[in-house]
Amino acid sequence: MDDLAQAAEKVATLMRLLTTTGGFRLKYRITAGAGAVDPDGFERRDIYVECKGPDTEILLGSDGELLRALEHVSAKMLRLEPEDHDRISFDANGYKAARARALRDAADEAIDEVEDTGEPFRFQPMNSRERRMLHLFLRDSGLQTASSGEGPRRFVVLYPEGYRIPPERPYSSSDRRDRPRRRPSPNRY
Repeated sequence: MDDLAQAAEKVATLMRLLTTTGGFRLKYRITAGAGAVDPDGFERRDIYVECKGPDTEILLGSDGELLRALEHVSAKMLRLEPEDHDRISFDANGYKAARARALRDAADEAIDEVEDTGEPFRFQPMNSRERRMLHLFLRDSGLQTASSGEGPRRFVVLYPEGYRIPPERPYSSSDRRDRPRRRPSPNRY
């Protein structure tokens, strides 16, 4: 994303499309460059889009799934490499700041529990951005963290100090029920 102004204009075009043709009742503010900081203050973004209005609840449904989808579509539209997808961020009604506070609180509680019990603590599955935040919140605890699982079921585990982290179990044929079924090729006779 070499030209932030041009990238921000492309995102604005997407938002205009959503609010006119798509019928979403939203107001949005796009900040690019130095001022593009998530409201939680956690990270600086190249482009930050803040949404408000009657339809923000639609964006926040299913734990902000549509917000993440807008980020993904925008990153693809801007032709960002996967490792650069977090350079653009969408938020509505301070959802992400509240979620960051909840993750920090969960991290603090997990640290206490692991130190008290000496047992690993498994967090609920979450998206990659939230897992990354959780790893960073837990970094200074002196405890070990690792991500485990696959796809939308991927989660963070917090391990006690000195705990030998088991290697992640590779995918096996016994996991068949989790794989998508292959359809026969229409070109096969």
